[in-house]
This record gives sequence, C-alpha cells and structure tokens, in this order.
Amino acid sequence: MASSLTTFTDEARIALDTLSGRATGLFAPTLRLGVTGLSRAGKTVFISSLVHNLLHGGRLPLFEAQKSGRIARAFLEEQPDDAVPRFQYEDHIATLVNDRLWPDSTRAISELRLTIEYESASGWSRMFSAGKLSLDIVDYPGEWLLDLPLLGKSYADFSREAFEMAELPVRADLSREWRDLSASVDPDAASDEVTARRLSESFAAYLKACKLDDRALSTLPPGRFLMPGDLEGSPALTFAPLMPGDERRAKPGYLRAMMERRYEAYKTHVVRPFFREHITRLDRQIVLIDALQALNAGPGAMADLERAVTEILACFRPGRGNILTDLVSRRIDRILIAATKADHLHHESHDRLQAIVRRLADRAIARANFTGANVDVVAMAAIRATREGTVKQGRDTLPVILGTPLAGETIGGQIFDGEAETAIFPGDLPEKVDSVFETVNGHRQDETDPAIRFVRFRPPRLERTAEGVTLSLPHIRLDRALQFLIGDRLA
Repeated sequence: MASSLTTFTDEARIALDTLSGRATGLFAPTLRLGVTGLSRAGKTVFISSLVHNLLHGGRLPLFEAQKSGRIARAFLEEQPDDAVPRFQYEDHIATLVNDRLWPDSTRAISELRLTIEYESASGWSRMFSAGKLSLDIVDYPGEWLLDLPLLGKSYADFSREAFEMAELPVRADLSREWRDLSASVDPDAASDEVTARRLSESFAAYLKACKLDDRALSTLPPGRFLMPGDLEGSPALTFAPLMPGDERRAKPGYLRAMMERRYEAYKTHVVRPFFREHITRLDRQIVLIDALQALNAGPGAMADLERAVTEILACFRPGRGNILTDLVSRRIDRILIAATKADHLHHESHDRLQAIVRRLADRAIARANFTGANVDVVAMAAIRATREGTVKQGRDTLPVILGTPLAGETIGGQIFDGEAETAIFPGDLPEKVDSVFETVNGHRQDETDPAIRFVRFRPPRLERTAEGVTLSLPHIRLDRALQFLIGDRLA
C-alpha cells in the first residue's frame, strides 16, 4: 500500500534525501527510530524512560550491550532537523520525577538525538574504530499515521466509508447528531462557510466521543481533527464527509465541490508531506498500543483497534534492501508492537496480554499483506508505577498490585487524593484469546464485568541506594524492547 501513497516527484525527492543521508551516515552512523501509537498509549513516557535509562545506566539485563558493559556512555546531542520541534526530554523527566505526574501527551511531531558510544563485541570491528551510533528518535501521533490511507481514496470513497463506519453498532448513537445534520444539508446547494464549519465541528465532536474510555475506538480519520497540531483552527480542517449520493464530478461553487476541494488540499498539503518527510526516513519503528482500554470497552473496541493496527502497518515501507537500493530508499526492517501499561496487571496476566496483542497483530499483518520486516510483540511498561503483592480474602490469597492512584481516581466508591497508596486486585485476562474478539448479538459474551479494573496510578518515587545514589526509572521489559530495536546495531 505504501507505494500508492507517493507520486513520481515524491519518490525522486525521497531518493535524493536518502542518498544525502546515507553519505552522511558513512562518517556518523545513525538510526532513525519512529515512536508512534494512538493517544494515551504512552509515547512520551516511553521515550523519556528509554533516554533516562541509557543516560543513567539503568537496569537493563536483557539489553546485551548494557549487560556486558560495552556501552561507554550515552549523551544527548543537537538534533539534525532544525525544522522539527525538539522532544522536551528535560521537562518531561522533571514532571515524572519531581512532580510524580504524567507528562502531557504527544500532540505534534518532535525529535531527539541520543548518541551512544560503545565497544563492539567483535574484535575485528574494534581494531578499526570505536563504536558510535546516533539514535534519532522521532515521536509522532498515531492519529496522523491513520491519515495516510486517505492518499489512495477519493472524497467519495472517504465519505462512503465514513458513513459505513458511523452506522456500526458501537458508533451509531455517537454519530447520530452528525448524520442527522448531514442529512439535512443539500450537497448541491451553494457553498456556505457557516454550513461547512457546522458540519466539520459536528463530525469532529463525533470522532472525539469515539475516543472516550467507554468506547475506546481507534480508527478515526482524519487524524488532525483529533490531533490538529499547528493546524488548530485552520480552514484546512473545515471539511467533513457528505452523505453518499451522485458521485459525478461536483459542480464548482456547490457545497460538495467545496468539501471535495478541501479534502484534496488536506491530503496534498498536510498528509503527503508528513509521509514523505518523516515516515519514509525511518529505519525502525515501535507501535505502542493501550490494549487494556480496548479490552475494557469490549469486542467492538478490539475489532476497531485491529483495524487501526492493520492500517498503520500498511502505511510503512517494510523489508530489507540491498547495497544498491539502500542508497536511495529506506526500509523499516524491524517493527515492535508493544502493549503498554503492563504494570496495571499482575505478572501472571502478562503472557495473556501479550498473546492477545500477538493475535491482533498477526491478523493485522495478514490483512495488510505486510511482509519483509522482522515484527515482534511485547507486553511492557516503560515506567513501572506499581509493585506486586498478595492479600488474604477469606481462604483465598489474591495477587494484587500496589500503587498510588492519581487524584480523583475512584475504587469502590472511594475517591483517592493522589497521596494514599492502595492494593488492587486488577482481575484476570481470559485464558482463551478468541473470547476478547467475539460477540453475541454485537455485545461482549460476558457483560457482567470489564476484563480488568483500570485505575491510573502516579509515577513511582525513584529508589535510592544505600550510598544515596538515585536509581533510574523502573520498567517492565523496556530492556527487551531496546534489544530488539537497536541491539544488533551495537553488536
């Protein structure tokens, strides 16, 4: 699918940019790592923890270069792209460590360069030079990535699919106001800015409602309606699908023609440059998924998450090139799909969470016809906010997690103040993976209780050694993620 997202001119520009980057990389090796995921999946937290653990020699036993003591040092450098905002690592760490609050979510693209000096495991390589790798971390909203399939769709296709999705049982009540408004509008009436704004605002309100916790839906293009970045309030976002009807070319001056023109402008001036200037330059990619929220919301949300992952994977350029093709074209040769917030479950459920996401990813990979790259799945928590323990309940001993719920979180009618710690039995994920994707008459097979009890915790207090040294941010399987994503480049 990715090949249909560019024009011949785009490909020529991509080839020139890649050739220039390869020439620079001969003297200063770099690896561009894309970090994406839908909102609240933990992109900012993942990058902050990754950098913090590498800068401060964190506990990373599965990260071979760190475990074997071959990393001499890691340090931040000036990023290479002056036109891209810097990822504000220092501010995010201050929020996490000093305030024990979660930093603001990713709302636009940003970048950070972390350089790692290391000793190669190969004696032959050590004879020629000391190892050095610049890791360029590119943080961007997954909602923007879901716009890329629009490049291959006409306005009529976009409108038809939007209405088909809006009529699904899990969305129908949320979209009713927008659909009613659209039905009351004559697409062949004279174009009118007030009507266009009413339609776009109503459509955006429906998309935002789909993201709330009780629905937790994921496939919600256009992504900039949810994460506008620097386009907030721009006329570029003042369009909406119109009810499918006569698909002949709309007449200039009419509402349908106005909407179609703005949709095409959105693709040309917003979506296509994002793909050409950022996605095509990536070497590795991690896709973060908040599967727990979708599991709580039921099979409809899980099916929608699977659809979103399918579309995300279809937008990448996967595979391995050769010495000639690599000069003019980058391919993403490793993709990690990470189920985040594993610390909200007892470790006994981690394998089940990983199995659920692997099933989701395997189906998405098959549907996206996605081949040529090494894809792995992991259940992780970039920052571990809880500890594990047990409590007695009658004759039973229950595995629990202990942490400090955020102020305002409610458990059993008790509202927490953000200071008191508590023990929670989060519940068990089902043993049978298929059960989380299956419905009876459009509903979850067992509606009596959500899959887990989802409570948001404050970041942890950092531990100190007996000598008074503050340790790095705790995590679950961040080291495994690092080994998969960059371990081979530090061999």
